[in-house]
Amino acid sequence: MSPMPDPLPIRPLPPEAAPDASVDVPGSKSLTNRALVLAALASGRSALRGALFSDDTWACLEGLRALGVAAEGDPAARCVTVEGTGGGPPAAVARVDVRLSGTTARFLCPYMALGRGTYHVDGVPRMRQRPMGPVWDALSAQGVRIDGGPNLPFTIHGSGGLPGGHIRIAGGETSQPASGMLMVAPYAAGDTVVEVETHRSALPYVAMTARLMEIFGVACTEGAGGTFSVRAGARYRAGEYAIEPDASAAAYFWALAALCGGSVHTPGIGRSRLQGDAAFLGVLERMGCRVQDDGGARVRGPAGGRLRAVDQDMSAMSDQALTLGVLGLWGDGPTTVRNVSHIRLQETDRIAAAATELRRLGARCEERPDGFVVWPLADPGKGGVATVETYGDHRVAMAFALAGLRRPGVRIADPGCVGKTFPEYFDVLDEALGRR
Repeated sequence: MSPMPDPLPIRPLPPEAAPDASVDVPGSKSLTNRALVLAALASGRSALRGALFSDDTWACLEGLRALGVAAEGDPAARCVTVEGTGGGPPAAVARVDVRLSGTTARFLCPYMALGRGTYHVDGVPRMRQRPMGPVWDALSAQGVRIDGGPNLPFTIHGSGGLPGGHIRIAGGETSQPASGMLMVAPYAAGDTVVEVETHRSALPYVAMTARLMEIFGVACTEGAGGTFSVRAGARYRAGEYAIEPDASAAAYFWALAALCGGSVHTPGIGRSRLQGDAAFLGVLERMGCRVQDDGGARVRGPAGGRLRAVDQDMSAMSDQALTLGVLGLWGDGPTTVRNVSHIRLQETDRIAAAATELRRLGARCEERPDGFVVWPLADPGKGGVATVETYGDHRVAMAFALAGLRRPGVRIADPGCVGKTFPEYFDVLDEALGRR
């Protein structure tokens, strides 16, 4: 990864320089961290090919190591090997630093409950503010003793297992607590039903967890009303698994074609069966782009270069809410992002961040409790210097960097924050634009 100035200036792309690129995006963060936990639970060695190496996935990998699991990462080969132990963590005492990784915190805490030991969990200050109540409630209802909480830091006292039964995940705005409880369910004493009462955005990600569990050899049955059932006694199979490229990362390059014209191809990731953000391809079609599936996705920008404005429920692909907001700057009318109230509780309040930074670029933006409306820039080819604040949030940096390709004067503060999920983002973006 090349060193980056802070703030990072984004050079506009000349109209005649529309991209014609094939972009290999890294492996999915969501799938990598789920696969790490499933491989740890399995018996024997697993090799996770195409794995993502980022702050979030290192947090999960190092958390498993702290808990006594032998796991090694080879970033050059994009591979992680995990020696699964056939159950909970071997360590009797551990301190786990989840950093700012919500998946690590919400997946490893149920895993710790399967062990026999004392496990202290903490993270960075922002992670202490992010909701952990649904995990705390679910584990407490299963009889797990937890000192502190419900938010981090707290200490879990594992007593060797969980009883299972009906587990209700309520009151949260993220899928991750439900996914964490589902992944450990085969090791409970009895059959388990996880009922998801969280925000509607949760269900696609819980379904992703269920499908990955099946790939690892455990049946997880989705029922009515957001319920998922797992039989006690089932066990995950160790083996070699391919991690699908990250649809969330690919979406920025699909948006690049939408914004700048030309064509962008992302091999290996298109209309994914596993990842909800792949549905962003349908939003781009509504905005006038052409999408072709050919062993990946090929997106071509709209004829004439003007995007159609949309009114879009983004609950199932909320990581792209900011991306849609940026595209709305070049729409033919107001673009509305709906049903993403839960993104106020992520790395930053993303709704407030979107409204603030879209206005900083010169747009009219109306902030709403569950989203925002953005109007097109009055003169999109002009603009003074605007330094976009990223609030330490990788999604803000990646989405708003795209705006700088058409609006002059955009600079990105703290560009290194993309290391959370896509450390090479700006290098890959330059390659797609023919600048390397």
